[in-house]
Amino acid sequence: MPSQYFENYGVISLTAASTTITDEGFVGSRLVFNRAAGATAILPAATGSGNRYEFIVGTTLSGGNYVVRVANSSDIFVGWALFSADAGDTAVMFETAADSDTITMNGTGTGGVRGARVIVDDIAANLWAVNCISNASGTEATPFSAAV
Repeated sequence: MPSQYFENYGVISLTAASTTITDEGFVGSRLVFNRAAGATAILPAATGSGNRYEFIVGTTLSGGNYVVRVANSSDIFVGWALFSADAGDTAVMFETAADSDTITMNGTGTGGVRGARVIVDDIAANLWAVNCISNASGTEATPFSAAV
């Protein structure tokens, strides 16, 4: 049976500096960033499993970044980030680039404030679909980069 059918495990608090996400331990759970100094979540390799991982910012950053990145240099993200801007009741949207493999939220311009969500779906070999929703402040900027 595909791993996306594993039971929902509830909420997992991510408090380590770096966490390697596994199908068996994390599918079906809400993964909550709760480390004020920042944290990195490393996804499993994309295979087309259909697995979904949802990251939520639970603790406001006091330094560092919240990062979600792929497992290897072959995997990429496709999708978008939607930020509510801090002026004029407006929204700002950013699309992934052809080589986007890392999402970096700094708690201000690239999103990642408390309540932010990043949802990633394993849709094909080497391909993750991503949707980010967050508030952003200051000069809003894309959270997507090629860093792996």
